[in-house]
Amino acid sequence: MSTVSNIVVIGNGPVGHNFLEFLVASGKADNYNVVVFGEEPRPAYDRVHLTAWFENRDAEDINMVKPGFYEENGFVLHTHDKVVAIDRSKKTVTSEKGVEVAYDKIILATGSYPFVPPVSGHDRDNVFVYRTIEDLEAMTAASEKAKSGAVIGGGLLGLEAAKALKDLGVQTHVVEFAPRLMAVQVDDGGGKMLRNKIEDLGVAVHTQKNTQQIIDGEGAVHKMCFADGEELEIDMIVFSAGIRPRDELAKSSELAMGERGGVVINNNCQTSDEDIYAIGEVALWDNKIFGLIAPGNAMAQAACDHLTTTGGSEFAGADMSTKLKLMGVDVASIGDAHGNTPGCRSYTYVNEREEVYKKLVVSEDDKYLLGAVLIGDAAEYGTLLQYMLNKMELPAEPEGMILPHTDGEATGLGVDALPDTAQLCSCLNVSKGDIVSAVADGATCMSEIKDTTKAATGCGGCAALVTQVLNSELEKLGVEVNTDLCEHFAYTRQDLFNIIRVENIRSFDELIVKHGKGLGCDICKPTVGSLLATCWNDYILKDNLQSLQDTNDYFMGNMQKDGTYSVVPRVAGGEITPEKLIVLGEVAKEYDLYTKITGGQRIDLFGARSEQLPAIWKQLIDAGFETGHAYGKSLRTVKSCVGSTWCRYGVQDSMGMSLILENRYKGLRSPHKLKMAVSGCTRECAEAQSKDVGVIATENGWNMYVCGNGGMKPRHADLFASDLDDETLLKYIDRFFMFYVRTGDRLQRTSVWMDNMEGGLDYLKSVIIEDKLGVCAELEKDMQHIVDTYQCEWKSTIEDSEKVKRFSHFINSDEADNNVKFERERDQIRPASKNIEIVEVS
Repeated sequence: MSTVSNIVVIGNGPVGHNFLEFLVASGKADNYNVVVFGEEPRPAYDRVHLTAWFENRDAEDINMVKPGFYEENGFVLHTHDKVVAIDRSKKTVTSEKGVEVAYDKIILATGSYPFVPPVSGHDRDNVFVYRTIEDLEAMTAASEKAKSGAVIGGGLLGLEAAKALKDLGVQTHVVEFAPRLMAVQVDDGGGKMLRNKIEDLGVAVHTQKNTQQIIDGEGAVHKMCFADGEELEIDMIVFSAGIRPRDELAKSSELAMGERGGVVINNNCQTSDEDIYAIGEVALWDNKIFGLIAPGNAMAQAACDHLTTTGGSEFAGADMSTKLKLMGVDVASIGDAHGNTPGCRSYTYVNEREEVYKKLVVSEDDKYLLGAVLIGDAAEYGTLLQYMLNKMELPAEPEGMILPHTDGEATGLGVDALPDTAQLCSCLNVSKGDIVSAVADGATCMSEIKDTTKAATGCGGCAALVTQVLNSELEKLGVEVNTDLCEHFAYTRQDLFNIIRVENIRSFDELIVKHGKGLGCDICKPTVGSLLATCWNDYILKDNLQSLQDTNDYFMGNMQKDGTYSVVPRVAGGEITPEKLIVLGEVAKEYDLYTKITGGQRIDLFGARSEQLPAIWKQLIDAGFETGHAYGKSLRTVKSCVGSTWCRYGVQDSMGMSLILENRYKGLRSPHKLKMAVSGCTRECAEAQSKDVGVIATENGWNMYVCGNGGMKPRHADLFASDLDDETLLKYIDRFFMFYVRTGDRLQRTSVWMDNMEGGLDYLKSVIIEDKLGVCAELEKDMQHIVDTYQCEWKSTIEDSEKVKRFSHFINSDEADNNVKFERERDQIRPASKNIEIVEVS
């Protein structure tokens, strides 16, 4: 019978939590009593994607802990409680709140803290660091009164902090001591290109600036005084000048320390006390601190393997190559990016028009890749990284790996040439061999690969390469990688769109007779219904179309969990008259409907029974409302601020533009729902950069952003074009939407559509702006057809008595079924939160 040991995990950040995940995966978690202490008021969250918090201001978006994780595994978690002492002789730890726990083993995962240089004035109000959700909350509060902000530090975290400031709507500056941004990762050429791209986004960059002091400003809150005599007036400041290990606990416990800090560890991640392991940014291995998530996870795995004796992994250093998207700019650094290896040589490609910089560093004999820098286009990152990590021989002409290829063919390495030891997911140390084994054991899709190997569940940068290996292995096993829509159509959604257009097909029956088989299903029928609506824009409840609609479209309302429906009239741009507000209130009161103001600036009415819908909509349409298409895969809303009409910061009429956009694109059927927003200045009150199409006013016109979303996997929109006039803006949006509805997959958001597109944003620009495919005139014509043939589906319905009958509960009567009772779970207005108690997890 095995003895149960006590493990205390000190630190509940990403690395500390991943140790717990590895412990569970080892199958030995039951052998231990595990107690976890976290200094922050919430369980572990993903710091790598900290800026995603700004999308919804919801910590759940970056939460790392699955529901029930601690309870199911018998782990005890103390949040908001820091361990302040380790008594190695008694083998106990004591927390700030007085909790004392005995231990057999300790996992020290205290991480790091932001370094703030001892600049005079660094402790003033409105000066922040960028590390926790609480830091972001404080920055957000300060930004409400700030017009400008500066980040001191132009490294990885500094540019992430700059993005956060820009998202908050303040004029943003980056102040860097070195002569270039990201001085550790990129060379001078890459730094120059990166600076150009960051400045193009409206962020001012100041390099070679040594901040001497921060004093009161004359026209702003602060004045930053630099060593060269220049000054910068600013309202808020964020320090992001590097990190330092949180090693004070280890130091007070008299563990062996490095000269400049950090807890000394061996390859098993044991400290000088064999019962105490250290992992992550607090740990010092070979006199090095590793500041990325992947090395921290490798340490967590090594510590778990050694402690549980279930694996043989050791930590022997880590590759610090990295690929990121900083403020929408692709940046990648591999190996010896600076060319410090004796005898090495470099190949460089620079495209100033497209703002792309690429450099290869190769061995003296041109055989092996030593390093690389990629700015503006990092498509080759996965291929180049594998060449370096696996010491694979380069092609005869290495420069060909970074030169553009006009024939559209990608160069480099096929996944079949990779050895099984090739590390595809550096965050969680998943090799190609792990993927191959998972496929051999029955995994046939990416969701199964993620579940079994954890690949692509960290930063997600390896997803494309992992997918290629998955598909390659399936093909080797004789499993066809099926792209058919369903068993009834051996075509993709894009294929069916083209067939319908070219052959002028107007019904599902005609399509399935000519190009399908069987009777159809719940996949192909709604898809074809959407395609027919996109192509011809006919009334969706026509006799030959209504059977294709899913429940929501069939009743033109979202079915709720109690079987009732929502009523969502369109409120274009969020603008509404007092008279219409009164009508909404009267309807809600008459039918006892729950009312909710949505994030899309309109009012939802919940709880309508199907037989009530026609009468409700007649009242609304008589008052001037029309359907809001909340039930369809179509344009939902165009969110807006009041812009220059009312706001003193507004530089364009965002309200007017939002009305133009919503009235133009309403009714457009698409692969997934569409959301838009228009902000009247860079303060971004309408949150346009989290929408499928976002528009932000500038002094010279409009900036257009594309392919953002605030869903389960939030994505920041990418800048597509700048300073557009009204006509050009509408033209580009017409083309963008029609290209999406033509080529998107079923239920595919615009963000995923573009991420999966060969060439990504640059390719999309070439199609929409440069008309690379020669289809723009046709796309514009198709959109104009949608605009010209728009009809309010509810107005068409209530004008047709036969259509109204289909909403009745009984065939031969207009009466409701009185045997059906609807009970409301809570009152319309919730009571004050005085009865809600916040309890820390312990």
